[in-house]
Order: sequence, then structure tokens, then C-alpha cells
Amino acid sequence: MPIARINGTCLGYDEYGTGEPVVMVTGTGAPGRMWRTHQVPALTVAGYRVITLDNRGIPPSDPCPEGFTLADMVADVAGLIEHLGEGACRVVGYSLGAIAVQELLLARPDLVHQAVLMATSGRTDALTAAMTAADMELSDAGGKLPPRFAAYVQALQNLSPRTLNDEERLRDWLAVFEMSAVDVSGVRGQLELQLVPDRLTAYRRITSRCLVIGFQDDLVIRPHLSREVAESIPGSSYTEIPGCGHYGYLERPAAVNSAITGFFAGRPLRIPH
Repeated sequence: MPIARINGTCLGYDEYGTGEPVVMVTGTGAPGRMWRTHQVPALTVAGYRVITLDNRGIPPSDPCPEGFTLADMVADVAGLIEHLGEGACRVVGYSLGAIAVQELLLARPDLVHQAVLMATSGRTDALTAAMTAADMELSDAGGKLPPRFAAYVQALQNLSPRTLNDEERLRDWLAVFEMSAVDVSGVRGQLELQLVPDRLTAYRRITSRCLVIGFQDDLVIRPHLSREVAESIPGSSYTEIPGCGHYGYLERPAAVNSAITGFFAGRPLRIPH
């Protein structure tokens, strides 16, 4: 894995394929390899060079125990794009990563000519505030949920009824969650970055072409919050993937990949049910 020193911080990233670059920025607590199973193959087959980033706080990137801001994450993505030396590129962001990309579109519009924003929001609503406060309280108390309990909670929060009602698929998901349980204390620096002020008015200044993707059964970032972002960005498109929760890019990867590659290629959006 290449390591780049950007803004005084060591950031890990991976590259796949050849062609025009697509930089992918994931959400709270997730490593860049989360894109590797589904999105990286689809994008490389479509002829893109894919760069996945481990955000600061996620190994092997620096942990930054002193804390950091959303502006730091934005500067990291900008610095990585400049480090690649390809000029303006396409960027995909998910959840907290999408919020960082939105701020990048305001701060450095010269670096992005197309952006996909998944499971995103432009403000903190009451439920997001409550979930984030609870996670920070658990982290600050030094608490750690038993893996089996953490897996059950993660499934309820992030998967759709479609998946929860499919017992074979659900067993597979629970096994993955149990083996890869996130230590909340390890991503403490990212948690409070989820508490964003209302930025919807500011997004009216975004000039890059954007596709916003909401997930129909998302309980973490309800799709109306993503739709608000699309309505605030001039000329943006919005699509909602049915039958998936917050992990929609993993639950319904074919539909998500079709939306991303179609948008990049300028094709009309057709979302399979």
C-alpha cells in the first residue's frame, strides 16, 4: 500500500486499474478496502483508475490522537488528488466521506469535475445528533460492546428489512460484523465530525456536476436528508436505491455501481428493483 505524506499526516491509499482517476472516500470508521469487493471491480472494468483512501484515524493512516476537523479531512482529499498529479478528477464519497467531498467541492472546485455523494446529509438532525452523542459517550467511557451484541446492533442500524428477512444472507452479514467489529474508541476523532451545521445554503455555490444517491431503508441517514442535498446543489441529480439500508453500496452493489458508472458516462439513470 502506498503511503503519502499530506498536510503533515501519513495517509494510506490503494490504486487499481488504469484510465481517468476516481478517488473514493468512505465513511466513519471504515477503511478504504470497503470499496474493494464491489465498487473497485465495476469501475476498473468501466475503464477507470480507482484510488481508495484510508481517512486519517484509520490504519495505516496516522491515528491523529490529538483530534482533527472536517476541514483536515477535506485538505487530505485535496492533497491526495494533487499528489496523484492528474488534475481535476471524479470523486465518490459515502456518509461522512460524502460530507467531506461536499466541502471539497466548495473549497477546491478546481480539483473535481464530477462527484457522487451517497448516504449524505447537509445538516445534523435530531436522530443523527442522538446516535453520535451515544457513540461518543460509549467511547469516552471506555466501553466496548461484546462482538455478538455489536453485530446485532450494526445489522439493525445498517441493513434493510429485505436483508434482515433473508435468514441465509443475514447469518452471513452477522458473521462478518462479528469478525470485523469496529472499536468506537479507535475512531473517536471521526465521530463528532458527523455533527455538521446546516450547510444546505452554502451548497448552492457548488458548480461541479453531482449525483446524490439515497438508500430507501437507511435509518442512519434517512433518504430525505440526501434529497435535501441534491435539491441544494444546482443541476445535481438524485436517485434512490430501493431495498437497502445505510450499507446500500454493499447490500445492492449492482444498482449502486450502475448508477455511478452511468452518471460518469452521461447515461440516463436506470435503477433495477
